[in-house]
Amino acid sequence: MPTPLTRRERLMTTLRGGAVDRPAVNLYEIGGLRMDPLDPDPFNVYRDPSWGPLLELAEHHTDLIRLRSPVRTQSHEAWDRAAGSARRSVRDEFLTTTTVEEDACRTTRVTIRVAGRELTSTLRRDADVDTLWTVEHLIKDRDDLLAYLQLPDEFFDETIDVQPLIAEEQALGDAGIVMVDTEDPLCAAATLMSMQDYTVAAFTDPPLFHRLLEKVAQPIYRRTQQVAREFPGRLWRIYGPEYAAEPYLPPHLFDEYVVRYVRPMVTAIHAHGGFVRLHCHGRTRALLDMVAALPADAVDPLEPPPHGDVTLDDVRRRYGQQLVLFGNLEVADIEQMPADQFDRLVCTTLEQGTAGDGRGFVLMPTACPIGRKLAPQTLTNYETIVHRATNW
Repeated sequence: MPTPLTRRERLMTTLRGGAVDRPAVNLYEIGGLRMDPLDPDPFNVYRDPSWGPLLELAEHHTDLIRLRSPVRTQSHEAWDRAAGSARRSVRDEFLTTTTVEEDACRTTRVTIRVAGRELTSTLRRDADVDTLWTVEHLIKDRDDLLAYLQLPDEFFDETIDVQPLIAEEQALGDAGIVMVDTEDPLCAAATLMSMQDYTVAAFTDPPLFHRLLEKVAQPIYRRTQQVAREFPGRLWRIYGPEYAAEPYLPPHLFDEYVVRYVRPMVTAIHAHGGFVRLHCHGRTRALLDMVAALPADAVDPLEPPPHGDVTLDDVRRRYGQQLVLFGNLEVADIEQMPADQFDRLVCTTLEQGTAGDGRGFVLMPTACPIGRKLAPQTLTNYETIVHRATNW
C-alpha cells in the first residue's frame, strides 16, 4: 500500500504524473472560492445553515484547491495617493461605475465614454442566488466595438501583487494548493457582448475580432508573465475557451481564437515550472487534440452527454498519458439523482478515471449549486463523492 500523502502532496504528485495513495477528490468551487458563512452580507447565500455541513466537509476531507486571482489595482491609483495628487487615473477619465441595492437586488452600472460614444453595461445580483447576471452588455454593435478599441492602452494597466497568493498558500499548509485563476483573451472579449452579438462578430468579421482579442490580450499576458515569475511552480486554471466550443463556434475557430491566444500564456507559465489546467465546458471531443498540443497539463470538467460529448474512459484512453483529468460529475446529477444511483455513478467515474496508465485523475464536479438553500439530497450526494474517493 502506498505511503499516505498529505493533501498538498497528493495534488502536486498527481500534477507531476507520480503514483498517489488514492485519487484526489476536490469539490471545485466548494472549498475553492471564498464562501464564508460568517460574512454578514445579506447577499451571502452561504450564511444559510444548510450550507454548513458541506463547507465543513470540503474544508476537512477534500484535497483543497483554492481558486485565487492575483490582486490587481489600477496602475496610477497608488502613485496618486502617495503623491497626494488630485490627478485622476486614466481609467477615471473614461469610466464611471454606480451600484444600487433595492428589493434584494444589487445592480451595478458601468459607463465608458470614448470616441464620442457612451458604452453602458448592467450587472445584476439577486440576494438568494450566488451568480452575477449581465443584463446589458457593454458592446452592442460594430460602432461600439470600434469605439472600445480607441481606449488607450493605459486604461488597461494594472499593478499586480502576488503576496496575497503567497499568504493564502502559507495559511493553507498541507491541506491543499492555491491555483491561480485567470481568464483567457477570448473570455475577456466575448463577455463584452451578448452571445448572439459575439458569435456574429467572430463568424463574420474575423479581422476586427482579432483586433479586439489583441487589445485585451496584452494586459493578460503581462499579468501572466509577472505572476508566473513571482509565484512559480503552481497550478493555473485558464477559463474562457468554452466560448469557442461547439455549438457556439466550429473547431477551426477554437484554433484561431483560443489556441493562438492561450499559447503565450502556457509558454510563460511553463517557463517558470507551472502547470496549466484548461477549463472548457460543453462539447470538447473535437477540441482535445488542440488542448493537448498547446500543451496543457490538465483539463476540466470533461462533461459527459447530454451537456458535453465525451466519456471519461475514452478521454483517459486517448489523452490520459499527457493530461491530468479533472471531472466529470455533473452538478445536475448531484442535485437531482437518487442516492443509490448516484453512488453507482461515482464508482463508475472512479473506475474510468483511474483505469490503466495515465498521468493522473482528480474526482471533481463540473460546477456547484448557487442557491441559498442546499437540499438534503444534494448534501448526501456530496458526501458520497468524498466517501468513495477517500476509500478507493
